[in-house]
Amino acid sequence: MTYAVLLAEDDRPIRTALERALTLEGYRVTAVADGIQALAAAHRERPDVIVLDVMMPGIDGLQVCQVLRAEQDRTPVLMLTARVETADRIAGLDAGADDYVVKPFEVDEVFARLRALLRRTAPDGEYGDRDGAAAGEPGAGYECAADSGVVEAADLRIDGPSRRAWRGGRELELTRTEFELLELLARNAGIVLDHSTIYDRIWGYDFGPGSKNLAVYVGYLRRKVDVPGSRPLIHTVRGIGYVLRED
Repeated sequence: MTYAVLLAEDDRPIRTALERALTLEGYRVTAVADGIQALAAAHRERPDVIVLDVMMPGIDGLQVCQVLRAEQDRTPVLMLTARVETADRIAGLDAGADDYVVKPFEVDEVFARLRALLRRTAPDGEYGDRDGAAAGEPGAGYECAADSGVVEAADLRIDGPSRRAWRGGRELELTRTEFELLELLARNAGIVLDHSTIYDRIWGYDFGPGSKNLAVYVGYLRRKVDVPGSRPLIHTVRGIGYVLRED
């Protein structure tokens, strides 16, 4: 199957090189130079995945993502950014992006992240083999209504088919990646998941020990799940990974 990619990048050499590489990889690419053109292209024909540079003239990548999400467009978005600070990455996630790549980047890393995003949104594979492999046997404190796709752990309730989650009576506003990460942890409540396992289940690719991707996503998820006044559920097991449990 040929996937359609909308690429928005104002740096011409980067845009040209990525367009060529993506085309050779088998993608159907629409390449534009700014945010206004990106929105127009997305409105003309919805792509399968969008690659957005953060820093663009006029409307930047964050604003493009915010507009699309406000329109209820859930097309997966991969951000390209030269900013490496955690706050900048969080801004991208808060705008509704699903993943990001820091410049300078290897084209193979872009390919890997796009493949992971597309696998997660494929009609037949959104919760198919990958989630089955991730869940394994239920951990302590885990309950799942097998036919309904509802997962309950501690005071969390996660509805897979509707992609909604609640802590107590409070509904959580989660991006696609945050939802999948929380669901993975809840399905394995009480079990420590190492970094490699989480990368494989969520992104389909292990970005190595030097990557801060996972720590950023976990930190942002904690801000939404473990709010002040509530008992923390997401715990770091130093040097190994993360676990969801009530202490």
